[in-house]
Amino acid sequence: MNPNLERLHPYPFEKLAKLKANISVPEHLAPISLGIGEPKHPSPEFVKQVITDNLDKLANYPTTKGTNELREAIAAWASRRFQLCKGTLDPAHNVVPVNGTREAIFSLVQAVVDSGKPATVVSPNPFYQVYEGAAFLAGANPVYLPCSADNGFVPNFDDVPESVWANCQILFLCSPGNPSGAVITRETLTKVIELADRHNFIVASDECYSELYPDEANPPEGLLQTCAAIGRNDFKRCVVFHSLSKRSNLPGLRSGFVAGDAEILASYLKYRTYHGCAMPVHNQLASIAAWNDEDHVRENRAAYRAKFEAVVPILREVMNVDFPDAGFYLWPETPFDDETFARELSARQNVHVLPGRYLSRTVDGYNPGENRVRMALVAPLEECVEAAHRIVTFVKGFKA
Repeated sequence: MNPNLERLHPYPFEKLAKLKANISVPEHLAPISLGIGEPKHPSPEFVKQVITDNLDKLANYPTTKGTNELREAIAAWASRRFQLCKGTLDPAHNVVPVNGTREAIFSLVQAVVDSGKPATVVSPNPFYQVYEGAAFLAGANPVYLPCSADNGFVPNFDDVPESVWANCQILFLCSPGNPSGAVITRETLTKVIELADRHNFIVASDECYSELYPDEANPPEGLLQTCAAIGRNDFKRCVVFHSLSKRSNLPGLRSGFVAGDAEILASYLKYRTYHGCAMPVHNQLASIAAWNDEDHVRENRAAYRAKFEAVVPILREVMNVDFPDAGFYLWPETPFDDETFARELSARQNVHVLPGRYLSRTVDGYNPGENRVRMALVAPLEECVEAAHRIVTFVKGFKA
């Protein structure tokens, strides 16, 4: 067996299941899950119809690169959304369709890491666990940059020693952040690109929450948008990940894309040809329809906005919690340790959240997820409000 498998940590939800293994939940209270970031809003009917109308495409082998029409739809959407210079995001060379960002993040690391020399994969802390697992299985070592309230939940790149960058092959960004929802500014993205040039590493920006934001007039900046703003129209050393899962409530479609540096993507596509991960043709056609429509995305944002506006004021009675810049998570401080909070909230109120320490690693004695929990406001509005009231009741009545 691959010895690097032994380096993998249990996934956060495995830890959560173990934490709650021996508890009994109150049967008179309906369960409300805020733990898993699985969108619960309805999938667009027009997307489902496209799949239904094209089930005959099950008889066709898909190509790894995807259809021209899908790549063109993706390039057109990204160019509109991120104000890219006309023609710079070439559908043939700067876009690769993928089966969701999780698969793409993992496979990109396998394709680009050179484990024949010292290799590190640098990521924020807390982080999406695939960054770490992909690093281990590619023979690299993960390095974690703390994201605390003191720095707005964004790594302080000025504090990173030169020795960290010396062996860095990939720097992962997550903006809007999971779990904090923090958005990285153009100024900071420009600094990161300069670091990548100086130390010759790839900047890989996970932007799968980019379309869930509160202000319709102020969408989050993207890495390729910063590239365009500074005249870096070849997107050198920069790639981004996007998905229809959160944007369009289509997590089961497993559809997204990687875009950016054509040289990186050419090698990545070669890897994927052997990896065997082509998107089914009917899913590609459904994806085209989703990327070409913004009405359902605006409705989606409005639904999340209503939940944040209803829930945050309730929780503030007993917790330190802020509105996120974007995304659908809350990242509140807990009045006592996060594991106890999550376990006892389940046991006493049948409301389920994820301890923050499960999304982080302890480095030099500090874990930036401790004494926080992640709450995904994915349930219907009424359930989210009910969960908030139960949390208030729980905190006010809690005795260890």
